[in-house]
Amino acid sequence: MKNYQHLYTRFLQAHPGVQHFACHSHHYWPDATFEAHMQFWQDSCRYVDEKWDYFFSHKIPQAQRLICENLNLSRPEQIVFAPNTHELVSRVLSCWPGDQKIKVLTTDSEFYSFDRQMLRWEEAGRAEVVRVPTQPFQDLEERLLREIRTQHFDFIFLSQVFFNSGVVLKDLPALVKAVPSPETVIVVDGYHGFMAVPTDLGPLEERIFYVAGSYKYAQGGEGCCFLWVPPACTLRPQYTGWFAGFGDLAQYQGKVGYGPGGLRFAGSTMDFAALYRLIAVLETFKKESLDVPTIHRHVQALQGHFLQELDRQNHPWIHRGALLQRGLEEHGHFLTFQIPDEKLCAQLVQKLREKHLFTDHRQDRLRFGFGLYHSGEYDLSALKEI
Repeated sequence: MKNYQHLYTRFLQAHPGVQHFACHSHHYWPDATFEAHMQFWQDSCRYVDEKWDYFFSHKIPQAQRLICENLNLSRPEQIVFAPNTHELVSRVLSCWPGDQKIKVLTTDSEFYSFDRQMLRWEEAGRAEVVRVPTQPFQDLEERLLREIRTQHFDFIFLSQVFFNSGVVLKDLPALVKAVPSPETVIVVDGYHGFMAVPTDLGPLEERIFYVAGSYKYAQGGEGCCFLWVPPACTLRPQYTGWFAGFGDLAQYQGKVGYGPGGLRFAGSTMDFAALYRLIAVLETFKKESLDVPTIHRHVQALQGHFLQELDRQNHPWIHRGALLQRGLEEHGHFLTFQIPDEKLCAQLVQKLREKHLFTDHRQDRLRFGFGLYHSGEYDLSALKEI
């Protein structure tokens, strides 16, 4: 197995003796992000008042191209950036009039921001939400298709990789193709899939919105998320900021126009240091010939080594039988174990941390993540003491 730890010396040196299994949540950053962060400062010093023109003419197009290369998307200008995905999804949702109640299809395993927003909209009478349970995983797609074919939805929101299990949504093109109305807005949450699971959005680029960011497997840290906007989209978000009309600021006369491409979903001032870091990571991976399939194979090998070592420990709660999955050949970059109850799960996380095994949990689900800075030489003997 090839070793990529040389790309992460700063973070690894800062945490000696730690087995960091929280990559799915708080991924170590490659060393290249440090130089990128400093470059952002130097460019801000160099350009001062003209830095926005520089960002929009040089850095944003560079980031757009790199993202498109990894997702097989053909029009980089259709990508728009924001500090977080919630802002971008909220901007899409703002395209409906405030007095219109929309019908939403989603699952019971979407990330907290979207789930919370939908619960609040239900309280306010703004949405009727159909939540399809992700379990049993074996027939999830069939149950989603049944809802798509028998009901009309204004808005569909589905994760590519579910954050509370690591299970991958299979055959996304079939689900999208089954949606009968071209007016239905489809958003795919790719945050736990981008730069982890090989993804070809080429066949879907005319139809879906795709939202992701750099905090997880793109490894650039928080503050840089993006939205792919279908090229033919003419929606007019009510939640809008000055970036959405960036090219016409000098002629602004109080009329609400929208920029070309994905800019119609742009917001307002953000810290572009995160964009610099994302660019640095993606450029580093190109130099190292680390495309997503290569990264994915490496992580799959790591997961195999981890499970083999776990088998030797024979732990009463953390074992293969408690693993949430439906085939690790198509799975995200973290393994999730179902623990008997939430309190016990939290206690396990704390005990593991005391043994310098860093991971996390979501309710009664214990998560172990894997990244390029792992060598595959896992020592889980501490489990015998927990």
